Amino acid sequence: MKVLILGSGVVGATTAYYLCREGHDVEVVERHSAAGMETSFGNAGGLCPSFAAPWAAPGMPIKVLKMALQADAPVRFSLWPEFERLRWTRRWLMECNAPRFRVNKLRMQRVAHYSLACLKQLMAETPIAFDFHAGGVLQLFQTIAECRYGDIAASALREFGIRHSVLNGRDALAVEPALRDATARIAGGLHLPSDASGDSHIFCQALTAWLQRAGVKFRFDTDVRRLLHEGGRVVGAETSGGILKADATVVALGNQAPALLAPLGIKLPVYPLKGYSITARVTNADQAPNMSVMDEHNKVMISRLGNRIRAAGMAELVGHDLSLKAARKDVLVRAVRSLFPHGIDYANATFWTGLRPMTPDGPPILGVSGWGGLFLNSGHGSNGWTQACGTSRIVADLVCGRKPEIDLEGLTIERFRR
Repeated sequence: MKVLILGSGVVGATTAYYLCREGHDVEVVERHSAAGMETSFGNAGGLCPSFAAPWAAPGMPIKVLKMALQADAPVRFSLWPEFERLRWTRRWLMECNAPRFRVNKLRMQRVAHYSLACLKQLMAETPIAFDFHAGGVLQLFQTIAECRYGDIAASALREFGIRHSVLNGRDALAVEPALRDATARIAGGLHLPSDASGDSHIFCQALTAWLQRAGVKFRFDTDVRRLLHEGGRVVGAETSGGILKADATVVALGNQAPALLAPLGIKLPVYPLKGYSITARVTNADQAPNMSVMDEHNKVMISRLGNRIRAAGMAELVGHDLSLKAARKDVLVRAVRSLFPHGIDYANATFWTGLRPMTPDGPPILGVSGWGGLFLNSGHGSNGWTQACGTSRIVADLVCGRKPEIDLEGLTIERFRR
């Protein structure tokens, strides 16, 4: 079967891998000159099924309103009355209650844990290296209130059967000794030993090279203009490089997917959530974190990626704006430096921003689209790296006419058509 994959971020690349493994003729279209150049380029690096949870949570609307008055608030909403943002926000508000949060979290957890298992299998089958580190994640709390939140989180982790340890401040230092020089208060934490980290951009580049050697064709510097259809079936795409025909087409275009699908009557409720990251060289391995650290106080994830650290955070609902704001870099540097003041080259840290393709309820949108031959792998939000292998395996199974290994309830576009 000829399969056309639109997009070569971590989701598109892994979709290509699973379909190539099945022996299909796979072709990938990418508007950039290389794979993994957008959201996959500078994300936090965390492979964290334990943290997979919706942004739509009880109390979140009130928190967002309070943060709107803070200059360095980690969450910001634009007040510009754009129709798509307002529609997305309305749906998001409807999900910000305890019953819906629990349902959506269960769905995300189901995908995320399956995905990490798929990634480990992929690593066993291919020789690619991407600074993978299986050291777990340490979630840090700086205040008593945050520790109380940690107790609630631990209760949820027990309910979902996720391995974890509740730590006091001294225990946290024992788990991550590089915190010994921290200027921030360490009141407690949670240790999640099953989670991991890795560089998704390096992963995309290495997997793409492997796929090219295996016969997958990549069309870089090529824009997708529209989908081609005949009699209720998508038969390919018109691109800046010409017409490409296919038996099956998979849309893995992140934030570009809604505009491409709209002419077919597919209303994809995906909207960009802007985030920022810094990447800095480690100058002293003993003074830099050896595992991923989630700074709950500043809402910043810090990952060790080989001889670098990556710190990422913030959530801005500001449309497709990719401008870099120096104040955001300062927030990230201050947050990391308060925990790890030495051993990291902050002066030469690189600064990046990206747009996470978010659904209002949290889980991605996978599988059939309502059009024959057209499949969706979209809306992963801030969990794209964590969920990529699992969602791509699911979509590949559906393209091949097989039943996926996990339940698809609540993971398809049908949940938004009711």
